[in-house]
Amino acid sequence: MTALTIATNQINQMLSMQDAMNSRVSDTWRNNNYEWYRAIWVECAEMLDHHGWKWWKHQEIDVPQVQLELVDIFHFGLSLRLMTGQSVTAIASELTEQLSQGTDESDFKLALESLASSAVTDKAFNAAAFADCMRLIDMDLDELFRQYVGKNTLNFFRQDFGYKEGTYIKVWNGKEDNEVLAEVVNTLDASAEDFQQQLYNALKSHYPS
Repeated sequence: MTALTIATNQINQMLSMQDAMNSRVSDTWRNNNYEWYRAIWVECAEMLDHHGWKWWKHQEIDVPQVQLELVDIFHFGLSLRLMTGQSVTAIASELTEQLSQGTDESDFKLALESLASSAVTDKAFNAAAFADCMRLIDMDLDELFRQYVGKNTLNFFRQDFGYKEGTYIKVWNGKEDNEVLAEVVNTLDASAEDFQQQLYNALKSHYPS
């Protein structure tokens, strides 16, 4: 199996998982006119704080948190692409090509601003700018896939355990659920066919009863 085929398959899986997650929140999500583009630029602003941009104080890049914000943005980007009405296969093929290209941008902050600008101005997901952000924070597609499946599974878990109703417990024995996720996901094989189910079961075993 070629690297291109693997990449397309991974994006195909993530698109299907995103559709399932959105449907879990609302089975009419495609008709609800959610502002996915707005979620992207808000996340971009949050990510910039984790990366650092203030010239008047010392800041260090929080790489894991920046990568986590990129994963969140990818959720919204996939949702925007699904809203176009194209088939999952067509979107996956298009995204595979766009994510493999990127530009020659060398400044993460500028790449991030291009991503935010497209969201604000065109209400679109700029996959080339996203690819630049990934490259400049040392995140390849395999890592994006691993973290995406992790966050998607956590989102499903949250819904199953009362997130929408306000009964979900977000701090598990002194750690936020995102922290527990980061620890658990590193103990599992992301290439396993039942990776998502293994991860869900692991989260369930850690959830405070």
